[in-house]
Amino acid sequence: MRDVTPDVPALHRRSFLKYTGALGAAAAVSASLSACSSGPESTNDTGSGGGRDRTLTAVIGYGNDGSWDPTQTASAFCMAANHHIYEGLLDTDPISREPYAALATEVPKDPGATTWRFALRAGATFHDGKPVTADDVVFVFERILDPDTQTLAKGFFASWLKEVRKIDARNVELVLKFPFPDGLSRLTLAKIMPRHVFSRPGAWEDAIKGKAIGSGPYRQTAHHPKSNTTFEAFDAYNGPRKPAFRKMNWLTIVDAAPRVARISGSSAGAQIADNIPYANIGQLESGGMTVAGGAGMNNLFLMFNTAHKPFDDVRVRQALHYAIDTEKMVEVALKGHGKPSSSFLDEANPSYRRAKTVYDHDPDKAKALLKEAGVKGLSIELLAVNVSWIVDCLPTVKASWDAIGVKTTLAPQETTAVFTKLDQKRDYQVVAAASNPNQFGLDADLIMHYNYGPENLWMQYTRWAADPVAKQLFKDMDRATREPDPARKKTIVQDYLDVVAEQAVLYPVVHNELMTAWDPARLSGIRAQPYPGINLLTAKWA
Repeated sequence: MRDVTPDVPALHRRSFLKYTGALGAAAAVSASLSACSSGPESTNDTGSGGGRDRTLTAVIGYGNDGSWDPTQTASAFCMAANHHIYEGLLDTDPISREPYAALATEVPKDPGATTWRFALRAGATFHDGKPVTADDVVFVFERILDPDTQTLAKGFFASWLKEVRKIDARNVELVLKFPFPDGLSRLTLAKIMPRHVFSRPGAWEDAIKGKAIGSGPYRQTAHHPKSNTTFEAFDAYNGPRKPAFRKMNWLTIVDAAPRVARISGSSAGAQIADNIPYANIGQLESGGMTVAGGAGMNNLFLMFNTAHKPFDDVRVRQALHYAIDTEKMVEVALKGHGKPSSSFLDEANPSYRRAKTVYDHDPDKAKALLKEAGVKGLSIELLAVNVSWIVDCLPTVKASWDAIGVKTTLAPQETTAVFTKLDQKRDYQVVAAASNPNQFGLDADLIMHYNYGPENLWMQYTRWAADPVAKQLFKDMDRATREPDPARKKTIVQDYLDVVAEQAVLYPVVHNELMTAWDPARLSGIRAQPYPGINLLTAKWA
């Protein structure tokens, strides 16, 4: 499989890292983007009105001014919004990630086939009133598979999808390079866009800036970068997830305090908010809110520069992981809402197996490994993103490393500053940041190729791709992608995950929950996601 991040154009790579939920929580947006507790007056509907036309107001803890182009975006806000605006041939349940028929009329009966044929839903129309046709489907997939067009989505499809053919106006055929059942759930990442709109000159730049026209249950009615985006039920929608809300107003409030205030107390102006700080859970629950967590791949990871000695030595990387008191980190920083990692994958992942190398707190082993590697008097500047919960975890890392004789300096900075340094190939020792590839899917093949690969952006940061162990790892990953037998594939994945754990080049320290809060007196059908954003396609007024 082609890896994901190298397909992000250089122009957009910084915004990819800046706005993606994959990099973590609220501070993934630069402090230069001041958090807005309210939108422009014309769209600042608090939902206080009654009846069918009342507005649902949501608070999203991520910026709404990342790329809105569905083939490009990794923005938590924009991806969540696009799931309401656009449809794939198939879409997936936001929790189980099981595929269901969206624009297509049914899920293929044979996931292991090398040809999937889809009939489009009769009467499906885009928000501008034009019908959805096979030409629109082919248009989107040709963009994704075009070798001369660099998109994020290419990394999800190019390794296994050969081509998409038009059969007639309402039927298309996907031709695979080899059997790849996991591809069904990935079809939700190929949102079908109107060819007559986005084939025009400059239209893709408009899509990046926020132009969104799909066939989904909600249409975008206004978009105010750094403030709010509004939606309205699409009356002509005839698909499986009917809109329950006449209007929606999604506010982007990056700073935690005003975000929590917006859903607190008797005068709360919103009914739901994501990215709730652990410290505010009790306050919100005592005020009648429901607060629930989604446990998944969200994690604090350490990334080592293997071109900077002594971090080219696996024993040093292992030592620094063994030294961290992860149980204390979970208790103090995460308030119990997390677990020390026992694999690259979280324990709920279908491909999870406890790794052969698990970094339980063992300072004596850490000291012995450093001694074995001939390392004395090591000093580390830990470059870190200033995501709030990451910052809360950093003192435990420093105390743990100091305790084994490693002089540690913490250097938390805005996410953009950290990754600008990495993009510029500036020297560093160790980075601490947050990641959550679950917003793209659950399958381990996708998750691992997102993080590892010979040309992957993360591997460029680590300077590790040329290592003989890395080269063999990449071969094993590609072998797993092509393995048709699910049991054998799972075993190959679990075996190469043991290598990833042992090498600890880019590896999670803890996996933690993401918290969502909502008013149960007003909303029902809400399910907390284990990745950033919200999904209201099965929600309704209480």
